[in-house]
Amino acid sequence: MTLPSELFDEEGYLLDVSQWNEQLAEDIAASESVTLTQEHWEVIRLLRRFYEQFEVSPAMRPLVKAVGKELGSDKGKSIYLMKLFPGSAPKLAAKIAGLPKPANCL
Repeated sequence: MTLPSELFDEEGYLLDVSQWNEQLAEDIAASESVTLTQEHWEVIRLLRRFYEQFEVSPAMRPLVKAVGKELGSDKGKSIYLMKLFPGSAPKLAAKIAGLPKPANCL
């Protein structure tokens, strides 16, 4: 599946967050070799709420804190998030959630 390039910036982040939907998330995840599970969706939905509230995609520390607060301390750990979203969890999770790249992630 090829994603329509006009919807994304040069790094693969959605240009207009309002164009995101769950099917697009599935397509982005597939393009990143990630199969979304219920655990992924919990984090993706949390990220979307975080962005609505703060208008920023969280880096790792605020993401871990938000996940821990909302989903429990067993999930509020960077190792848990890195298993779900390999590489850079905040960057990959934000990309799949249709949000901008976290500002302080290289």
